[in-house]
Amino acid sequence: MTIETTVPIEVASRLQGFDYAIRSIVAEAEAVERSGRTVHYLNIGDPVLFGFRTPPHLVETVARAMRDGHNGYTPASGIMPAREAVAAEYSSLGVPLSPDRVLLTSGTSEGIDLAISVLVDRGDEVLVPLPTYPFYTAVIGKLGARAVYYRTDPERGWEPDLDHLRSMIGPRTRALVVIDPNNPTGAVYGDATRRTLLELADRHNIVLLADEVYTDLVYDGPVPPIASFDPDAPVISFSSASKAYVAPGWRTGWMAVGAGERLDKVLAAVKRLADGRLCTNGPMQHAVAAALAGDRSYQHEFRRQLGERAALTARRLNAIDGVRCVPPAAAFYALPRFELPPGRTDFDFVKGLLRETGILCVHGSGFGMDPSAGYVRIIFLADPDRLGTYYDQIEAFTAAFRSA
Repeated sequence: MTIETTVPIEVASRLQGFDYAIRSIVAEAEAVERSGRTVHYLNIGDPVLFGFRTPPHLVETVARAMRDGHNGYTPASGIMPAREAVAAEYSSLGVPLSPDRVLLTSGTSEGIDLAISVLVDRGDEVLVPLPTYPFYTAVIGKLGARAVYYRTDPERGWEPDLDHLRSMIGPRTRALVVIDPNNPTGAVYGDATRRTLLELADRHNIVLLADEVYTDLVYDGPVPPIASFDPDAPVISFSSASKAYVAPGWRTGWMAVGAGERLDKVLAAVKRLADGRLCTNGPMQHAVAAALAGDRSYQHEFRRQLGERAALTARRLNAIDGVRCVPPAAAFYALPRFELPPGRTDFDFVKGLLRETGILCVHGSGFGMDPSAGYVRIIFLADPDRLGTYYDQIEAFTAAFRSA
């Protein structure tokens, strides 16, 4: 017998704190596509979507692993050759690490989720940069903890405001998130800043969560992991094959837990939690050693092309009346600021740009910024000619939006 009811089944209240603006904005784009307009997706940093190819030797390594029958479950922490390769990479860069302190994850995102999940209880606090990558605040909100923003300064290349950061540390602070090189600004922090961040984590006995996905995509050349400045500091580093190795869809990442005894309980808890999901993608784990120990010459050209696009982006956007863009130093993101008419928000601007031109960007408030400040994140992975066309359209729309 079927019982008819109109009462909806409720979802968990903790989902009220979960929002991921980079994906959420896509609903607006889908509505525009249904109207018949082509949408140009400049909202997600996926190099593959813009014609960059996964290195053939990595593709062949994964294909060979599948052909050789490596299609079953792996150890929860990942296969040993991959963990050894990650440990060797960190050790070569000044962070002595053993494979037992490495965990393979489904992209950097799973590592972030695992680490924060074992560190915070309801009501605890995590320091995150402003602007921030929204996955952090989504996870923190899901767990019933609180994200506490520390400012970064666009007048100093988006470096953290260290005095403000110090003032935000309190008795319930459990972790400090550092995204360097940075998404969404493209900033790269100076050595003095990195040392101070480590010193703060060390002194206050909080975990520094180092999001280091873009260390190989600094235009002037790779930068070392932050823990290389103090290997004994309480640092958990995250990286992946998604960006510098051009394989985002493989969802292959890794986390390296600092060697200090202070993090032994954290490492054990992360491994226990990871046991519950069995393992990450098996065949793709075989690409980790090939990526880290194999040919990386393609990254030189990748960095060159990104630097060219970054320079074009900063030049074109700064030439637009009412726009200020700090030139990025790494990755493929820029966070320009558009002067908005009174009463208008960054989402109004992004939505209007999408409807008028088909260009989809992400509003700065999705990264924690004040909606009235006018920040917008732009992905500049498209080829330079196409970017030039996009910036022509952005310039025309900006003039119309501001005059209206």
